[in-house]
Amino acid sequence: MPFLPLAARLTIHYLDHHPSGRPTILLLHGLGATCESWELQLPALIGAGFRVIAPDARGFGKSTYPGKSHRVADMANDMADLLTAAGDAQAYVVGISMGGVHALQLALDHPKMVARLVLVNTFASLRPDKLDVWLYFAFRFLLVHTLGLPTQARAVAQRIFPRPDQEMLRQILIGQICQADPRGYRATMRALALFDVRRRLGEIQCPTLVITGADDSTVPTKTQGVLASQIVNARQVVIPAAGHAVIAEQPEAFNQALLEFLV
Repeated sequence: MPFLPLAARLTIHYLDHHPSGRPTILLLHGLGATCESWELQLPALIGAGFRVIAPDARGFGKSTYPGKSHRVADMANDMADLLTAAGDAQAYVVGISMGGVHALQLALDHPKMVARLVLVNTFASLRPDKLDVWLYFAFRFLLVHTLGLPTQARAVAQRIFPRPDQEMLRQILIGQICQADPRGYRATMRALALFDVRRRLGEIQCPTLVITGADDSTVPTKTQGVLASQIVNARQVVIPAAGHAVIAEQPEAFNQALLEFLV
């Protein structure tokens, strides 16, 4: 489990699986989650011969939160520095939710580093057109600023994994969210609320796959459709019976779609 010091008070923790494999895949996790959230993708990706690098974003998991500037661009730059330090000038980049935002920013700011792009249940700008989605985000913002991270974790986990048979997945997600630095979590929520690269989507030239969980209750499918329609070399795959955590809910279908695009 390597750690990469990037600046004063900023160290990025990451997992480096099958370092002799090629090409490299960079896996970027969602808000509150950690690099461990990609566990169900590792056997398929390693079996296909890839090197898999999965970092904790700053302020999440075992990575530190420096407590200064905290923009999406900063978090994307962390990933560019990580790839450089790992000896990879270019990688396939896969991001879910918040990780998809970081992947988008990385592709815009460091286009030569992104050979292929996979955007999972994510957005170029989160401006929901449904009241219940707005209320959900307002509720999360209120919780994390008042009752704290553990309460936020339980609420988010219940929303993402609502079924009784998903209790184990709920507990895993709660444990991951509670590892986050509360300051970093709050700052990241604010950064994501301000994120808007809709006008820049046409700049992305690399082959792009948009993967959407058909039942995603966090990022509307219409919002995800903007990515597929505005990125030149993009196509979209919708996975049935999957919500926001499609990588855990439907790992076999997700892995198949991912490998069909990457291999």
